[in-house]
Amino acid sequence: MTQSNLKEDSAVLAEAPQPAVEQATVVPKSVSRVIQDKPKLSMVDGTPLVSKETSWLSFNERVLQEAADPTVPLMERVRFLGIFSSNMDEFFRVRVASLKRLVRVGKRSRTSEGHNPRQVLKAVQTIAVAMYQTFDETYADVLKGLAKQKINFVDETGLDEKQEEFVKSYFHSHVRPRVTPIMIDQIKRLPAMRDDSTYLVACLRKKPGSTRAVYALIEVPSHVLSRFVILPPRRDQRYVMFLDDVIRVGLKYIFGVFHYGAIEAYAIKFSRDAELDFDDDIWSSYVKRVSRGLKLRKEGRPVRFLHDASLPRAPLQILTNKLRLGQDDPLISGGRYHNLRDLMKFPDLGLSTECYEPFPVLFHRDIDRRKRLTETIRKREVLVHYPYQSFQYVLDFLRDSSIDPHVSSIKFTIYRTARISSVATALINAARNGKKVTVVLELQARFDEENNILWANRLQEEGVKVLYGIPGLKFHAKLCLVTRTEDSRAVRYALIGTGNWHEETAKLYSDHCLFTSDRRLTREVEKIFQFCENPYSPPNFSHLIVSPFGMRKKLLRFISHEVTNAKKGRPTGIFLKLNNLVDGEIIKALYAASRAGVPVKLIVRSMFSLIPGLPKYSENIEAVSIVDRFLEHSRIFVFTNDGKPLYYISSADLMTRNLDRRLEVTCPIYDRNLQRELQNFLDIQWADNTKARVLDAQLSNQNRAVHGEEPVRAQWKIYEYLKERALVT
Repeated sequence: MTQSNLKEDSAVLAEAPQPAVEQATVVPKSVSRVIQDKPKLSMVDGTPLVSKETSWLSFNERVLQEAADPTVPLMERVRFLGIFSSNMDEFFRVRVASLKRLVRVGKRSRTSEGHNPRQVLKAVQTIAVAMYQTFDETYADVLKGLAKQKINFVDETGLDEKQEEFVKSYFHSHVRPRVTPIMIDQIKRLPAMRDDSTYLVACLRKKPGSTRAVYALIEVPSHVLSRFVILPPRRDQRYVMFLDDVIRVGLKYIFGVFHYGAIEAYAIKFSRDAELDFDDDIWSSYVKRVSRGLKLRKEGRPVRFLHDASLPRAPLQILTNKLRLGQDDPLISGGRYHNLRDLMKFPDLGLSTECYEPFPVLFHRDIDRRKRLTETIRKREVLVHYPYQSFQYVLDFLRDSSIDPHVSSIKFTIYRTARISSVATALINAARNGKKVTVVLELQARFDEENNILWANRLQEEGVKVLYGIPGLKFHAKLCLVTRTEDSRAVRYALIGTGNWHEETAKLYSDHCLFTSDRRLTREVEKIFQFCENPYSPPNFSHLIVSPFGMRKKLLRFISHEVTNAKKGRPTGIFLKLNNLVDGEIIKALYAASRAGVPVKLIVRSMFSLIPGLPKYSENIEAVSIVDRFLEHSRIFVFTNDGKPLYYISSADLMTRNLDRRLEVTCPIYDRNLQRELQNFLDIQWADNTKARVLDAQLSNQNRAVHGEEPVRAQWKIYEYLKERALVT
């Protein structure tokens, strides 16, 4: 079993018209070698920048490095392969689709960072092709590792008698009721195809070798069944079969009544532009417009059409016509299996020793779970770091507030939430208990729109006031505000976070949440919710930094202040932890700070357009990226400020969209103990020499190994640090 189809994905990016079937390309093994041979940085308005698309592919290579690392437990390597594949799906549907849109605009079009989209497409093609070869090699190595653990993949040709009977039974009882073939010859145009599904094209012939055939399209129902079917073992060997191959076994039963003498099946996958398009009908409700956009997404322009390289030309041509693909649209040949994002859901086969050892949840030493959280927060601010510490504190805060007779109102923001959400359930219970509950819900959280619409309707049905943000702005801030009556006066309590209120991703994403009753902060959180209800006059903020109301200016002012201190010989420095850093103006300011002698430390997980260590630009800038067990998701900003450091946590990355087109909140951390806690967190991450990769102009992704020093793995070290400070239960 191979995944050679993946190495051809990037042919979609070629500027010239594509041939009907793209042939295999010989590519270098090393992604960094590709970039070293042909650097991808360019000057944009006099500022050297790497395109965010190129840098994002470099991030996904770091994910692939985890899959290739033999020191990573085997089942975690399988998961990283799935993450890589899922990431590439989204990359083509969003980033590549956006670039192709810009190309259609004309020769003068530019990306938001100022790059020529045609040049970016060419650069991305070179990198993506090399990455897919690495994926193939890594995938093959992981399969060998599974075989050593006596876990074998088998297709329909490799079954013994017992396994064949099992597969037949499984097909009839589980698969056949969920399979409805579409007879391609009988329709003028194919129905909308799922972007996240694999399809089989069945070629049906009366006699083997006949040139006459009938063609059918069958969706592999992996959205309702596992993609991987566990077969009966042979002695001590275990076997796994793709659901695709189970369907191949069952084709003779689906079409048997028509007496076909030869049936073959070939995999295809079709991806469309995922950007939502809205009309300008201001009288339509926001929900209806987003719903209409979701329907239109199913008709978006093609960005990938993957197919088994052995698919005969006749059905390929028919599919091309039915899908209305032209010569310029991508037709990409490949292997037998597509959609390996499903590896993220690979079944538990009892290989517990081949998974990361679980981290027992840590209880915060400053939170007494026998008391209401408001009692604790009234005395001191608390900073919770999940997934190391429990996200349950957020749920406890909401549940306590929902039944507290002294709580009059709860205001909350939702960007992404779980499909079965304890957060939303607590808000509904609060409304049922007579609390005034207001939820600002962002419908345009990409790929979560449908889930958010469902929750919006459910919340409204239960009496929750649902606001859909602010026209023209995505609401990305993570806020909760509870108003409680104490001694005949209203007292506010707030949660201000860096990550979504999502109990499932909170187990996998590294984030921070501030629990506070500081009136300086809670008053301004209240201002944000008031603005959502009456978005006519932008509020003023003295403590919170809120985009688009001055976050850009404030951050530039902080950077400029560090430059001034450096020139005067005062203590100076900048330390930023982010997901993405691509905004040209911010990068230009950081280059200026470096030239002035300001030491700049950057921990950036994903897109990164700045180029560290560049003579005359960034010689005082160091940058690393950490990809490990947990997704690094938090944003922390620190400015030395002449020895009186400023600490902030934020919902915002330093991207143009976050600074100018989203409502984001950057919150100061005033408590000295919490400042030290954040600094220790950053120092541990900066010391990582195990999972940290150096970010450089070549995008080489080299491990930041320091010879002769004790190995430091930041996420393990942070857990131990918090464990030493944890409440003993």
